[in-house]
Amino acid sequence: VQLQASGGGLVQPGGSLKLSCAASGSIFNIRDMGWYRQVPGEQRDFVARITAGGSTNYADSVKGRFTISRDNAKNTMYLQMDSLKPEDTAVYYCNADIFTNWYDRNDYWGQGTLVTVSS
Repeated sequence: VQLQASGGGLVQPGGSLKLSCAASGSIFNIRDMGWYRQVPGEQRDFVARITAGGSTNYADSVKGRFTISRDNAKNTMYLQMDSLKPEDTAVYYCNADIFTNWYDRNDYWGQGTLVTVSS
């Protein structure tokens, strides 16, 4: 199983970006999926999470600006980021709780995609 994150880049303050995370491989079922971010030298922080049924929760720092969504048919998750601030600059990682069969369940991470918010 692999998670491939994409969509990062350089954006000006106040701008928008949309990240994607595609899961591939021997997937039976995907439960929760989420986004985390990390600034070099600091811990990895929670950003947003979405259940298989579509329930969401967000870090206080991104509420009202970021929207997490998923397409279960495509095994893909998204993060729409609006009103971006310089403090949103980080490497963004996707995470998923995946069953590869009825019994085997593991936590997977993508490789990260860099978001830089700067004028």
